[in-house]
Amino acid sequence: MNWNQLLKNKAGLFIGLLVSLFVLLFTNLDSQNPNISRTLAIAILMAIWWMTEAVPLAVTSLLPVALFPIFGIMDGKTVSSAYFNHVIFLFIGGFIIALAMQKWNLHKRIALKILMFTGISPGRILLGFMLSSAFLSMWISNTATAMMMIPIVLSIIQKLEENIGKKGVYKYSIGLLLGIAYAASIGGVATLVGTPPNLSFARIFQIYFPNAPSITFASWFVFALPITIVLFVVTWTFLYYVFRPKKSEWKFDLKDSFQSQYKALGKMKFEENIVLIDFVGVALLWLFRKNLNFGFITIPGWENLLEYPQLINDGTVAIFMAILLFAIPSRKSGKQIMNWKTANKLPWNIVLLFGGGFALASGFKESGLSIWFGEQLSFAANFPPILVIASICFMLTFLTELTSNTATTEMFLPILAGLAITIEVNPLLFMIPATISASMAFMLPVATPPNAIIFGTNRIKMGQMARTGILLNLIGIVVVTLISYYWGQYVFNIDLSVFPDWAIPK
Repeated sequence: MNWNQLLKNKAGLFIGLLVSLFVLLFTNLDSQNPNISRTLAIAILMAIWWMTEAVPLAVTSLLPVALFPIFGIMDGKTVSSAYFNHVIFLFIGGFIIALAMQKWNLHKRIALKILMFTGISPGRILLGFMLSSAFLSMWISNTATAMMMIPIVLSIIQKLEENIGKKGVYKYSIGLLLGIAYAASIGGVATLVGTPPNLSFARIFQIYFPNAPSITFASWFVFALPITIVLFVVTWTFLYYVFRPKKSEWKFDLKDSFQSQYKALGKMKFEENIVLIDFVGVALLWLFRKNLNFGFITIPGWENLLEYPQLINDGTVAIFMAILLFAIPSRKSGKQIMNWKTANKLPWNIVLLFGGGFALASGFKESGLSIWFGEQLSFAANFPPILVIASICFMLTFLTELTSNTATTEMFLPILAGLAITIEVNPLLFMIPATISASMAFMLPVATPPNAIIFGTNRIKMGQMARTGILLNLIGIVVVTLISYYWGQYVFNIDLSVFPDWAIPK
């Protein structure tokens, strides 16, 4: 750890404690309900420690377990239960399948196959890398996707440098690297398991509105896929025209390079086939679990065939399909295709980060702090909803350039839920675009793990990423705002003139 980071951590540690103590001792937001001020003090402490990483993110996430019971906000049994639920198991099951793909190199085979399919011109190579990154990050973490793509893209860049020279390929290599980072973030928003903020939203929404229709894998996918497609096309077009090489310099064929890397993987093994079947199977089971209503036709969900369909959720499916990989034997080793040594690579710190956010959201609700925030922001009722959505997208997009997107999402969603209740607007109209925008930070290396990984290659400068990313940030704000406002109303049955019964506080 460098000295600057160490000083930042130490400063964050003491500033967080001092500000939190000040709020706790000298503020009284509601004389009838002291828990509002107490919850705010704990939330500020968590926010500052999360932003500065004064202590590990996962450790900060455990503060509600210790502090909520002490200050009488929630009892220990209730707050502890927030750390494990069906959304957590959706993440765990999906990540185990992703780890199985990595163990047997299936993810690399898929990426190279896409690159061989897209072609070998500059635009098509960029498309291939971005398409691979976007597709894989829908199902495995965008961090793992970026890490997997780096060795492949660096080998291609080195091949280009041998034929064109470093000077000739320098600009194009920046476009390739940025394309991987941006596509990983863009692809991740398409599915509930693609990026942590999406899962945080699904659980926090259920905490606040337990009687609301559940946000399923399929409904989220139908809503978010158009955002991914539009931003993908815009980003690819922009990166290609900014970073494309001169035609006169492009006089060779990279097809052999892709094919040689693919041949090095050998024939597709039994284990790869099983993991691929499991991977495709879980995706289809997620998508077709509930009825899909397209207006003119309804596709019945497979859960209708079961005796107790109301007891099934996406977490159930994820864990069931993950368990199968532990049960099916491998022909290579004589053991099972998946083992606990590999599964133990699960990012348990992210699991605790999820849990901390869910616990904090529960505290916001139980104490009444989210409603208090909503009342302070009630002036938003005087503005058109689309303008409020744009403001939320702008705030979340640029805030997550400097903070953890998961932590930021978990801090703001309860506030937006309270705002929606106060001004009597369907909460989905504010909470969904905020969630998507938390993954739309393209400017700085610290904004998202893919950005940091690409920056770590030392082939791109901070200024280059910032200049490219700021325009994409602004485009992302516009795209997320418009699609959330218009397409979101249709997908999630949002009526701007009606405040849904399930959102009325009981």
